[in-house]
Amino acid sequence: MQEIKNIIFDLGGVFLDLDFKQTELAFAGLGVGNFNEYYTLQTATPIFEQLETGKISPEIFFDEFRKIIQLPLSNEQIIHAWNAMLLNFPPERINWLKEIGRKYKVYLLSNTNQIHEEAFTKLFKEQIGNYNFDDLFIKAYYSHKLGLRKPSSEIFETVLKNENLVIAETIFIDDSDGNIQAANKIGLQTIHLPSPKTVLDLAL
Repeated sequence: MQEIKNIIFDLGGVFLDLDFKQTELAFAGLGVGNFNEYYTLQTATPIFEQLETGKISPEIFFDEFRKIIQLPLSNEQIIHAWNAMLLNFPPERINWLKEIGRKYKVYLLSNTNQIHEEAFTKLFKEQIGNYNFDDLFIKAYYSHKLGLRKPSSEIFETVLKNENLVIAETIFIDDSDGNIQAANKIGLQTIHLPSPKTVLDLAL
């Protein structure tokens, strides 16, 4: 393994604890008992893919989602249920990240959307401190701003090109096996970090 100089991190399941079941239960409480037919952490129907690649605004997403589920939910109800999966930023992982940032160039690459970004940005300030989560990285890349989402090879290649990173000197860390496989295919070194493993278990 060549010397690592750069690390690209995923967000959910790495620094931000997620519980998708909470979103599923929240939507069930609103009468959407089959939410996992529309979205899971592994697959997404077109409307969610469009949201996560910034091709539709949250407002259009709300209207289209209401049409699909055929229920008159308010925007606020949808937002609350959709954000229910976002739990917390364990402080020890953030402290670890600060230390790692002194040794390596660190970047973030996350599949997310405007609704979640606004929610976890606020959550971070409430739980950790009054500064921006993105400031812990040289650059934070989000799918809805790039117009691309993992596991496409193009999203990895875009980050590498934008930051002038040497692929052999860069490692990608994610909790999703599918994303890890995609990164491997373009030559990135990778670390799969499935639960219950955390970044605190890494020897970097």
